[in-house]
Amino acid sequence: MEKCNIVVLDGYTLNPGDLSWDALKELGNCTVYDRTAAADVVERCKDADIVLTNKVPLRTVEMDGLPRLRYIGVLATGYNIVDTAAAASRGIVVTNIPAYSTASVAQMVFAHLLNIVNATQLHTDSVRCGEWCRCADFSYMLSPQTELAGKTIGIVGLGNIGRSVAKIADAFGMRVLAKTSKDASQLPPYITSVSFETLFAESDVVTLHCPLTPDTQHLIGAEALAQMKQGAILINTGRGPLIDEKAVADALNNGHLRAAGFDVLAVEPAAQDNPLLQARNAFFTPHIAWATYEARVRLMDIMLQNIRAFLAGSVINQVN
Repeated sequence: MEKCNIVVLDGYTLNPGDLSWDALKELGNCTVYDRTAAADVVERCKDADIVLTNKVPLRTVEMDGLPRLRYIGVLATGYNIVDTAAAASRGIVVTNIPAYSTASVAQMVFAHLLNIVNATQLHTDSVRCGEWCRCADFSYMLSPQTELAGKTIGIVGLGNIGRSVAKIADAFGMRVLAKTSKDASQLPPYITSVSFETLFAESDVVTLHCPLTPDTQHLIGAEALAQMKQGAILINTGRGPLIDEKAVADALNNGHLRAAGFDVLAVEPAAQDNPLLQARNAFFTPHIAWATYEARVRLMDIMLQNIRAFLAGSVINQVN
């Protein structure tokens, strides 16, 4: 039987060199590109039966130029980069990678939160510069030190990641509120389901874990920010467009928000004119919450399971 042709369009973020593509190469004639410009997609994939993409879009125009294409594997959970309806109409299977990064993303939420409330790097830099050596006292603080126990965290969206964040918050002794479509009977006793209005009004920390839809785009805008407590903290490890970046930057700069932590922005890589980049007490990681070694190993394993199932005629994790 003739081997299928597999093309990976943007493999570098998944595998910058610490993983192996060998198992994928056993499944077909495999070509891996670190990065692919949109203009090069059709040329690189013209003979492909299977295309794997993380962030390179595959729309109608690309599919029209790829008559052999039968399978698109998205190397992420979100799959909005693929026109799934166009793929379905052409008999092209589209799959994603669900629930591989839950623990890693939840961990990043608290990495940002702990950075804000304890400022360990700020103090480390100060000590390295000799300020502790010159200090008249045995202890000094460059920022307010805040205990999380007893504070209220509001979680928008209770999927796998939201539930994991809630569990960690409970372990810190935080009161946990959530905006969720789940019935209260489905929730553990430490999570209280509330309205948006209550969540915004009572939360010391608001963290976003809902999908990006027309209803949730710019969910955190001027109106929501006005409802939030003075000095609240905002964390976004979900999707960049969940927030109105100008409105959040204004709330940081005028002191209504104490601080905010972002792993995602509306435009990535970050645009130089993004108002958040110059905002007061805004902290960033470059979309790496998903990218722990352990999560990437899981991603690679699920990718291989998806492709093996497709080749065996039993599709799993199909999204179209």
